[in-house]
Amino acid sequence: MEGRVGSQDGQIASPRRAPSQQRSRERVERMLAAASALIAEQGSDAMRMGEVAERAGVSIGSLYQFFPDKRAIVWALAERYTAESQACISAALADVSDAEGLGQAFSELVDIYYRLFLAEPVMRDIWSGTQADKALRELELADSRANAEFLTAVLKRLRPAADPAALETTAFLVWQMGEAAMRLAISVGREEGDRLVAAYKRMALRELLDQ
Repeated sequence: MEGRVGSQDGQIASPRRAPSQQRSRERVERMLAAASALIAEQGSDAMRMGEVAERAGVSIGSLYQFFPDKRAIVWALAERYTAESQACISAALADVSDAEGLGQAFSELVDIYYRLFLAEPVMRDIWSGTQADKALRELELADSRANAEFLTAVLKRLRPAADPAALETTAFLVWQMGEAAMRLAISVGREEGDRLVAAYKRMALRELLDQ
C-alpha cells in the first residue's frame, strides 16, 4: 500500500508502495540500483524517471507502480542509508563501557561517515537535498533523534547519577552539530574539510567526556 508522507505514531511514512513479492522486490532493487548509478553520474536533479526505467530494464509503468515520482526514489534511497547508518552506530556504541571507549568509538564513527560522504556521491546528493524537502528534513530529524538515543544510552551508563534529560539534550545537540559540520566539510575543499571535522571531534568529545 502506498505510504503517506508525514508522521504517524512517531513514524515517518514512505511515499512509495512497498513490494510484497520476491520478484517485485528484486525489480525494485534494480530500480534503486539504476537510480543510484544515475545520481552518481549526474545528480538527482538531472535524473529522469524514463532513464531509471530504461537502465533498470523495466517499463515506465512498472517504475511508477512502486515510485510515483522521482522524489519517492530519493526517499527510498534515503531510508536505506538511514537504516544502514543506525545499524552501524548501534553496533559501534553497544559495548562502550568507559570514557576512553566512548572517545575512540565516537571518533571512529565520525571518521567513517566523513570518508563515506566523500566517497559516495549518492549519499552526498541526498543529504544535500534534504534541506529543500520538508518530508526529507523530517526523516533526517527522526534519524538524528534515533542516533542520539544510542549516544544517550552510553552517557547514561557512564554517568548514572546525571540528569537524564540533560544527557539526552547533550547527545541530540552533539549529533545535530555533527551533521551540520559534516555537511559543511564536504562542501569545501578537502584540506579545509579535514580541519573542520577534526575541530568538531575535539569540541564534541570535550562535551561528551566532561565529567
